[in-house]
Amino acid sequence: MFQVSPTARLLVASQAPGTRVQASGIPFSDDSGDRLREWMGVPPAVFYDASRVAILPMGLCYPGRRGGGDAPPRRECAPLWRADLIAAMPALRLTLLVGTYAQADALGPSTMIDRVRSFREYLPEYFPLPHPSWRSRFWAKNNPWFEAEVLPALKAEVQRALAS
Repeated sequence: MFQVSPTARLLVASQAPGTRVQASGIPFSDDSGDRLREWMGVPPAVFYDASRVAILPMGLCYPGRRGGGDAPPRRECAPLWRADLIAAMPALRLTLLVGTYAQADALGPSTMIDRVRSFREYLPEYFPLPHPSWRSRFWAKNNPWFEAEVLPALKAEVQRALAS
């Protein structure tokens, strides 16, 4: 459930695949992927072009369920391979940190809402985003600054990274 290339300019660092993605074998081949591509302003042909966009979750397999949703990525996964795969992508210009786990790995402790609200502090290397699950629609409705400020900046940064 990942795609990497030494020529990729944009990295989508996410959490772990859900059940539909696990079954399809294609990263973000679900409603969250549709929402993420909409946020980014890119069509599937660009998103799935590994020479331009890398996709690397914190966990490579579905972690199961816990509580009211999916369990977090397994802690032992990312330390085994993540740094080596990222090092093999020297052309990266921007990393989208999708969800709390990817953000905590790259940026350290904080809350997701604080990181997303302060996205400019992490540019040009990182752009933190909420996970684009169905829950994010309600979250965005309660945080109108996300659609008004963050999404236009995200689209511009994605285009900058892909064009450079």
